[in-house]
Amino acid sequence: MAWVHTWFGLVLGHVLMACFFFGTLSVFDREIDRWALPDTRFAPQPLPSFDQVLLPALRRLEPDPAEYTQLMPGMHDPAQGPPTPREALPPDEYWVYATHRDPVIAVGAGFRVPHARDEHAHNHIHGNATVDPRTGALARADALRIGSQWFYPMHYSLNWHWHNAGIYLVGLAGLVMLVALVSGVILHRRLLREFFTLRLRTPGQRRTLDLHNLTGVLALPFHFFFAFTGLLIFAGFYYFPVSSFQLQALHDQHEQHEARVTGLPHARAGIPAPLASVDAMVAEARRRWAARDMAGEAGFIQLHHVGDLNGYVSIYRAGSDRVALVGEGIHFQASTGAVLHEEPPRSAVAEVSQFLTGLHLQHFEHWTLRWLYVLGGLMGTVCIATGFVFFVEKRRRPDARATRQGSRLADAAAVTTVTGMVLATVGMLVANRLLPLELPAGLPDKGQAEKLVFWGCWALAGLHAAWRSAPVARAQANPAWREQCAAIALLGVAAVGLNAVTTGDHLLRTLVTAPYWPVAGVDLALLATAAVAGSAAWRLWRPASRPASAAAGPAKAVEVSHV
Repeated sequence: MAWVHTWFGLVLGHVLMACFFFGTLSVFDREIDRWALPDTRFAPQPLPSFDQVLLPALRRLEPDPAEYTQLMPGMHDPAQGPPTPREALPPDEYWVYATHRDPVIAVGAGFRVPHARDEHAHNHIHGNATVDPRTGALARADALRIGSQWFYPMHYSLNWHWHNAGIYLVGLAGLVMLVALVSGVILHRRLLREFFTLRLRTPGQRRTLDLHNLTGVLALPFHFFFAFTGLLIFAGFYYFPVSSFQLQALHDQHEQHEARVTGLPHARAGIPAPLASVDAMVAEARRRWAARDMAGEAGFIQLHHVGDLNGYVSIYRAGSDRVALVGEGIHFQASTGAVLHEEPPRSAVAEVSQFLTGLHLQHFEHWTLRWLYVLGGLMGTVCIATGFVFFVEKRRRPDARATRQGSRLADAAAVTTVTGMVLATVGMLVANRLLPLELPAGLPDKGQAEKLVFWGCWALAGLHAAWRSAPVARAQANPAWREQCAAIALLGVAAVGLNAVTTGDHLLRTLVTAPYWPVAGVDLALLATAAVAGSAAWRLWRPASRPASAAAGPAKAVEVSHV
């Protein structure tokens, strides 16, 4: 069990570190969006009129150029003629999503591909945007929502989209984490003692191991729950997609049967039809929810088969007042507004699935629980980071005597993952405030430039960690730890200062004169990060700056049972 816990954790712990860290940031991804996009810094708004505000914005959407280039060759049947130009693709579905934490409205469209290879497949090229609910204006196409579009997908896909490789790697890491948790519990049978043991004044490996054990034991239910539910959420879509392979024929039959039972058309009729008032449908849905003693607002609206006689509108109740994400869908005929189907109460199995999914995604309105999620996520990152440090510390002197390079490589990888990841994150926020809205011709747009800064900072951190790791081979500490901590502290303060200079939203304003907690919270988190990193850099610098004679003295070996 010690071997399994050590080597499984070492090999995939770097992936788990990213999952925990960016998962922690994802708890407040919408608030990070407000910091990164100053134009969206206003109070949350009620869902605007669909007919007057949202529908005109949806009709202005265009298919994503990159998605068109990537997917169109595989969807279009060349035997039926040339492919339809991107701008001429007809819309087939619209969707609108609103949340209590986001003042702007997320909208999207699915554009149908005429002359498709498989008419029964999901042949859509998508286009997404953000709408200002006050005016109906679309946000800039190159405006990257750093929180929800970068940090959030990073924790489950590593933003590695090639054949969904990042999602599969994270799934493997999640499975390994469950193994590491079980083996860790077996290793530390005296869980109650580990819960209360933290000897900060004890130098060396013992202090690191205590911190590793404490953060692992204290947040053990949190770690297990999120690893398990994360696997469950993606199991049916990616890990075991039997409906797309062995059971494809049965899956298609089930969709057709479900359409007959619910009265919701499965395919287009091919007959044009107008769209009735969606606002009236929303009002009717709210009336029906209130009649079922669950009054609420619409959180998700989807239009199927746009402009067709078989078109229908699905309206789902927002789930901010409960754990489940959305539910209680009511479906209307698009051309008349008549109710086609009202979803009955969920089965026990579906209720459990919705509860676990909602508890993982935490879109509910409960700020205390959100901060507990942050605490649990940070303890997970500390647990993994101290595991890396302990591994290197335990093997550094034996490897130096045997002239092996294993500890040096492990230490460089740990620096890259722990401090390098934070450095890339804070560096991306600094770039967000430094880069102008319009970059010169020939350069990537601002959103792409911010992504390049993120990967560039992380790559430079890795190169720096490897370059400065030579002392580890001599049983000494890697100076890259303190140097990157110092860089994090400087960049954290710089990000707060740049936000104040470029937007005028300094902390005195966002905390006192015109309180706006999303921006103030990010600024305070950056300052707290800078303080912790600065303190770590100072503590790591002090032992390195002592004369060798002062550091010399009788050394007492520390016996550690953990391998």
